[in-house]
Amino acid sequence: MAVTQQTILELLSPYPPGWGGVLLLGAASTIAISTGAFLIGLVLGTAGALGKLSGNRPLRLLLDLYTTAIRAIPELILIVGLYYAGMDGLNRLLATVNLPTFEMNGFAVAVAVLGFVQGAYMTEVLRGAILAIPVGQIEAAKAFGMGPMLRFRRVVLPALLPNALPGLANLWMSITKDSALVAVVGYQELALATRLAGASTKHYFIFFLASALLYLALTLASNVVFNVIERRLRRGQPKLA
Repeated sequence: MAVTQQTILELLSPYPPGWGGVLLLGAASTIAISTGAFLIGLVLGTAGALGKLSGNRPLRLLLDLYTTAIRAIPELILIVGLYYAGMDGLNRLLATVNLPTFEMNGFAVAVAVLGFVQGAYMTEVLRGAILAIPVGQIEAAKAFGMGPMLRFRRVVLPALLPNALPGLANLWMSITKDSALVAVVGYQELALATRLAGASTKHYFIFFLASALLYLALTLASNVVFNVIERRLRRGQPKLA
């Protein structure tokens, strides 16, 4: 038992030849990718929700196409398509105008694609949260002469956040798992680091278990953060019996 325990500690050591440091760096990359994609998705989702509720029919049809198509196409296909087919097409276009070609960064592709995908889901989450706001509050803001931006900042945003937060929390949990898909473009996050460690040492069980615990720790920490935010947003609101 002592020998086995020592072996596990050596394998998970943060210093070479241990792979603990590689796993931690992979976990940090996962958090960075997830955070960047979540913020991009939040911006796109807010714009998409407001666009769908704006009454502009062509814009609503375009956004319906965006949300339907993105939610139908697997993220893996989108990542591969943008990185390989998209980069090839862009370089061909640059070559026709005598401009130098370039290679897209795996991290940037991961954040952009996952953020674009998250934007489709967040559009529906935020749209539902806005529709849940009592109409009287918005009508009262209009009666006071508030413009659209001031009305959104003072009335709509504070009212929609408590309704949208559970859905946004679920999307955050989802994107931390979807970040593993960026391994197909060669960017090393936690899932790829785990596979590399397992393949190099042949101790797959140890590293996949360690990776699962890191994902669990990220989820538990995220739950704490979202619970704190939700309590703050719901201050003064009546509680369900």
